[in-house]
Amino acid sequence: MCGRFTSTAEAAALAERFATRLPEDYRVRFNVAPAQRVVAIRLEEDGERLAELLRWGLVPHWAKDPNVGYKMINARAETVREKPAYRSLLKAHRCLIPADGFYEWRTGPDGKKQPVRFTLADDEPFAFAGLWARWVQKETGEVLDSCTIVTTTANDLVAPVHDRMPVILPRGAEAPWLDPALDPVEAVSLLVPYPADAMLARPASTLVNSASNDDPAVLVPDDEQIPLLG
Repeated sequence: MCGRFTSTAEAAALAERFATRLPEDYRVRFNVAPAQRVVAIRLEEDGERLAELLRWGLVPHWAKDPNVGYKMINARAETVREKPAYRSLLKAHRCLIPADGFYEWRTGPDGKKQPVRFTLADDEPFAFAGLWARWVQKETGEVLDSCTIVTTTANDLVAPVHDRMPVILPRGAEAPWLDPALDPVEAVSLLVPYPADAMLARPASTLVNSASNDDPAVLVPDDEQIPLLG
């Protein structure tokens, strides 16, 4: 699965990387958690890319309660064409979710869960394959746009830590994934594990266990943290 990730690139660099204008309230993130707002890039009818902040945790249009999104932060690639919540989104509700790392947890010798951050080998930003949905509150007309990250089987780097990983799209697959002209069957064929030899794994701080910790300190392993003096 994917339950936490990072997006630490500055707005200008991320806008250039994905050829779109970022939301004005975008900020770098070191510990993105479910139910928070994340940047999602969609394709408008005129073919231009639109980057907006959507809630992480998909709320299908037919949901009675938006809290269902807490259970739908990920969609499995293997069943995305079968599940009612996702199959209708595969045609024209695909999106890119920019990131530059994601966390998983392994059990250390002391039995404690230790976070590991996975990145590309060059530490550059990348895009998760995502799906988005629009939910409208019937009584008030309030609109909620939300998204989910598609996951697949883990590659050889991630597998010792977790059996699932988010789908990281190769750069050349980003435009096809966004393009509604791409048949859903072909789109699903893009949902494969990213090559392990093109990624790195680094220990992170247990500070990441709390979503309230969202600063560079979460990237530093606990045994390297500098204690406060005085």
